[in-house]
Amino acid sequence: MAERLAPKKRDWSWRSQAFRGIIYQLIAVGLLAFAVWWLASNTLENMRVRGIQSGFGFLLQPAGFDIGESIIEFDSSNPYWKAFLVGLSNTLRVAIIGIFFTTILGALIGIGRLSRNFLLRGVCTWYVELFRNIPVLIQLLMWYFILTTVLPPVSDALHLGPGMYVSKSGMSFPIPEWGFGQALAAAGMVVGLVVSWFYRRWAWAQFERTGIPRATLWPSLAIVIGCGLIGWAAGGAPTALEFPEKTEMNVSGGGAVTPEFLAVMIGLTIYTAAFVAEIVRSGIQSVAWGQTDAGSALGLSRGQQLKLVLLPQALRVIIPPMTNQYLNLTKNSSLAVAIGYPDLVSIANTSLNQTGRAVECIAIIMAVYLTLSLTTAALMNWYNARAAIKER
Repeated sequence: MAERLAPKKRDWSWRSQAFRGIIYQLIAVGLLAFAVWWLASNTLENMRVRGIQSGFGFLLQPAGFDIGESIIEFDSSNPYWKAFLVGLSNTLRVAIIGIFFTTILGALIGIGRLSRNFLLRGVCTWYVELFRNIPVLIQLLMWYFILTTVLPPVSDALHLGPGMYVSKSGMSFPIPEWGFGQALAAAGMVVGLVVSWFYRRWAWAQFERTGIPRATLWPSLAIVIGCGLIGWAAGGAPTALEFPEKTEMNVSGGGAVTPEFLAVMIGLTIYTAAFVAEIVRSGIQSVAWGQTDAGSALGLSRGQQLKLVLLPQALRVIIPPMTNQYLNLTKNSSLAVAIGYPDLVSIANTSLNQTGRAVECIAIIMAVYLTLSLTTAALMNWYNARAAIKER
């Protein structure tokens, strides 16, 4: 019977490379901590000498200013922390909606660049070359100029349909009067999303077992809409809508978005979609042409080849750079301050001017954007791990 080997003891002498590596790392961490402490203490001392107040206690004081656009109720008597919360909600609204529309538009443009139709391919190519080569700030200013100059005044607002008006003051539209029925409808749609996810997994398992593709898009939409309608019916089938009303001076009631929000959304979406389109195009073209030939040999249509053969393999190339574009869109939303949209940076600038707490306000901005970026990266890395092709 082989003699059992004794576990190797760790060498804690200076001659050990592992021991020296630990010491060097501890020294590096200590020097970094000392540098941070020295900078912070010197900054606080210089601020004290100059009579500049410091600390985050101002967040509990009344803000003393109003915010023109907010999905959270706010007035000037509310504290600064709530003002920052409003700015964060406005930033998140731009980021989430912008990422959604950017993904759809960018994917369509990227696929269009590979079309056999010369006109469609040319239009998509010109879109990419035009919008990705104009600075995003210029595009935001351009769209804001168009929305506030070309459109008519609110007294002559364009009537686009029942309860929909567009003018220099923004867009007004009807919204449902929220109640128990709407809450059940929303809950039903959430349940529908879960059911559709299980259905897609079942459809994919059936395809792998039988080789017969099953429709997933339209059945999934039908499930979500159907569950929402069931919840809506169970809640009494409410149909009450709050419609905007146009008067001689303005449009009141209903839902509304400002031209600043529209300019930010349109500008960021169109700009970022040009980069996403190139990512999608290059990802699809990275798949070997033999895969397309194999799909044709199996009798798959071009749409089925794209969905079942090309995109699953292209995702491992598409997702990492797509994450960068999502991060860029979120961070570029800070440029909205140039056109007066009350995002986090705008609220922080106003708070800084009123309180003089420059370090604290800048620290809040940095912490928020760092958190948003790390969260986005973590979600995309999780999705990238799930979409990766598993090899034996």
